[in-house]
Amino acid sequence: MKISKLTWAFVVFAFIVTYVAYLTWRRNTGLGAEDDGAYQSASAKDAQIFYGIMFDAGSTGTRIHIFKFTQTAKDTPKLVYEIFRALKPGLSAYADDPDKCTPGILELLEVAKKEIPSNLWKVTPLVLKATAGLRLLPGEKAQNLLNKVKDIFEASPFYVGDDCVTIMNGTDEGISAWITVNFLTGSLNNSGKKLVGMLDLGGGSTQITFHPDDEKTLQSSPEGYITSFQMFNTTYRLYSYSYLGLGLMSARLKILGGFEGLPLKEGEELVTPCLSPGFQIEWQHAKITYKLRGQKAGEPLFESCFNKVEKMLYNKVHKAKEIMDLEFYAFSYYYDLAAEADLIDAEKGGSLTVEDFLIAAKNVCKRTEDVAGHNPFLCMDLTYIYVLLKELGFQKNKVFQLETIILDWEMMCNPGRKPTAPASCHLCSLQHCSRREDC
Repeated sequence: MKISKLTWAFVVFAFIVTYVAYLTWRRNTGLGAEDDGAYQSASAKDAQIFYGIMFDAGSTGTRIHIFKFTQTAKDTPKLVYEIFRALKPGLSAYADDPDKCTPGILELLEVAKKEIPSNLWKVTPLVLKATAGLRLLPGEKAQNLLNKVKDIFEASPFYVGDDCVTIMNGTDEGISAWITVNFLTGSLNNSGKKLVGMLDLGGGSTQITFHPDDEKTLQSSPEGYITSFQMFNTTYRLYSYSYLGLGLMSARLKILGGFEGLPLKEGEELVTPCLSPGFQIEWQHAKITYKLRGQKAGEPLFESCFNKVEKMLYNKVHKAKEIMDLEFYAFSYYYDLAAEADLIDAEKGGSLTVEDFLIAAKNVCKRTEDVAGHNPFLCMDLTYIYVLLKELGFQKNKVFQLETIILDWEMMCNPGRKPTAPASCHLCSLQHCSRREDC
């Protein structure tokens, strides 16, 4: 079973969320391990099968993760495989008419019905975690969407708890991604290996999370940037912050001069020095269509766009000096844009520096000064990434690891077959494959 370009943050996070939801169901129903009607036998060794369903409602799409677990009476659960499906647009696109989200949610629920045996539907927890797309909406609109999804869930045959539909805060989003990447790199279960940092650039928000080694970082960081959590009898204190409204799509709108959720007036257009002079296009963001036109700024395209982006980002992010001494992995739009600019292999990923983004931005902007390419926003987006990294405190020579992963559960967890990538091996270990040596 393969999942390509996986959103890493939700592998471990969704695993945990759905398992906790399952335990909650057992606690609420008073079901004990001796009650074999709750789930079905998986093998002669009395391992039991159960499932979990998690919806990841991001700013640009809604994804369903269907997990199949096995567990013996006194053992931790083992993840057998995951089914993954995605639909666009994001849930927030239906803010003005929540009923229109119904067909997409039902379509994804049908995937779950086909995958999960019907006798297990009523004991299979169903949850939805929304991210920046809903956090950006006015409170009432976001709540109306959540209420609509919960109504759809409650009409389904799956187990639905009281808090089955919620919005993740940005800190939780950053922590879940940090846990995941440190699992995948083997840093959490290897005391001799340094913990790595995480950068995630989504559509509506961007996160930075790392484990400070310097006490000065803990003492000097602004309020709300340091968080603690306990895992495996260890307390971790992390620098973790989510900048709502600075994800790529939301930032693009700000750079263009628009405002989130506010349509243009009749005949109005957004004029920007970040597009080819005279170039005109219609762009849709969160179900709102904007008319855009490039403006001649009297200086090269990169310089004019750089000034615009720098002004938009001024004083909006915090610099942490320690980040230059730590290894960082970057995901989502960092990866996608690096691949589109041919900075990394689109399938294998790679490593690059902040300066690589700068050079790519200058080259793309130069090429599109007269004629816009297939992606007229690439000049602006690469410039934004460079300025964002600079404002976060990364110097030009800072190296980042950009990786995607394709999980092949059969290859990872079947005896005698070896995974093709070290990251798969780490995940194999994480998911408790039947034999450690399989990795």
